[in-house]
Amino acid sequence: MRTAPTILHLDMDAFYASAEQAAKPSLRGKAVVVGGLGPRGVVATASYEARRFGVHSAMPMGQARRLAPNAAYLVPRFRLYREISEQVMALLRELSPLVEPLSLDEAFVDLEAGERAWDARSAEAVGLQLRRDIRRVTGLSGSVGIAVSKMLAKIASEEAKPDGLLLIPPGTEREMLGPKSVRILPGVGPATGDHLRRAGIHTVEEIAEAGEDELVRMVGKAHGTHLYAMALARDERPVVAERDSKSVSVEDTYDVDIHDRVRVRVEVQRLADRCVERLRAAGRSGRTVVLKVRRYDFSTLTRSETLRGPTDDPGVVREAAARLLEGVDTTGGVRLLGVGVTGLADFTQEDLFAQAAAAVAASASASEEAGAVAGAAAVGQEAAVAEVADGDVGEEPPVRRWMAGLDVRHAEFGAGWVQGSGVGRVTVRFETPYSVEPGRVRTFSVDDPLLEAADPLPLVEVPVVR
Repeated sequence: MRTAPTILHLDMDAFYASAEQAAKPSLRGKAVVVGGLGPRGVVATASYEARRFGVHSAMPMGQARRLAPNAAYLVPRFRLYREISEQVMALLRELSPLVEPLSLDEAFVDLEAGERAWDARSAEAVGLQLRRDIRRVTGLSGSVGIAVSKMLAKIASEEAKPDGLLLIPPGTEREMLGPKSVRILPGVGPATGDHLRRAGIHTVEEIAEAGEDELVRMVGKAHGTHLYAMALARDERPVVAERDSKSVSVEDTYDVDIHDRVRVRVEVQRLADRCVERLRAAGRSGRTVVLKVRRYDFSTLTRSETLRGPTDDPGVVREAAARLLEGVDTTGGVRLLGVGVTGLADFTQEDLFAQAAAAVAASASASEEAGAVAGAAAVGQEAAVAEVADGDVGEEPPVRRWMAGLDVRHAEFGAGWVQGSGVGRVTVRFETPYSVEPGRVRTFSVDDPLLEAADPLPLVEVPVVR
């Protein structure tokens, strides 16, 4: 393990929700929930104001609405999030050639490889400047953790949230971790936490005192060995630039084991979309789709399917992951799900048959998919308006469905966003990220010819060069 704290972990604060608040002055300081708005929708991100009501990511949207009925509920705008992510990642790559993105809003950076830091003081200075640069370029805040390893840097950034920086000085790692709850360690969710608690283990230091053999007996060899190493602050993993990675994957550990098979399928779809986001952000495609399922008893199953050629199509990855899930028994409950893509390439040779099947399935269930999950909402959100045919083709013109949160422009009133719609009407708030105060609200017919979908505006106004 290195001796200087030169591993930096950046995590943007409540990324999707913060971006929506920055884009919509009327929502600043208010509870905002981003995700799928349909009956089977799932929360992608909740603002800190919404979290005070108990709303959190991966929660069913129906439950979130019960906890925070007055919050603003919006579909994701992944085009905007990708643009912001590209700005942030560009700043990180100015610091080092070794940047390892974990998602659109999270990454590790090896400052030593970029010769930007060599001790605690220089590393902290880099972290402080990075946070200033992110706010200047994007208008958003990010939390930074700096330490001698990836695990500790990630823990530090979590401790620094929101909008903070924490550096863990070398030699103080075990002292810092010792009194913390076991839940601070990566991968230790409620199920593992309860298991340890029943054995009288509540803190990280008590994990270390229990010893590796006892932990292996309690939770199995792989998990016990890893748990013991984390308690001793051991982590030798290097920062690996994504272009050199052999796979791209995402996974989530759930606060409560998932028993509902429908919910499991929805989560797999959401993870597949997040995986493709990372794949596309790296400019890569992949040939093999991998599904990871950790069940209630900590047994972990991995299933994979190799496609006819490399792909970065979200529909193809979702369909493959869904097929893999059909062969996995989740009856007893699921505590972790993951979707990955391996066999990476720098080009795409789409599986046309899989794409066609995905397109047919999407068409057949358009009304259900419109709000099923955040990832599914992303498919339709790019155009801001969904065209839904009522009756047979040729009988009626398509009816436009305006999704809450998406960008529009009116020929008379200018730029705004959809606040809500229903019963043939759509309500729009006319404001931009640069508005000084909340904008005015007006209601139109859903087929108003003066109202059209629009592209998202940058959160920071670009000065006009004359």
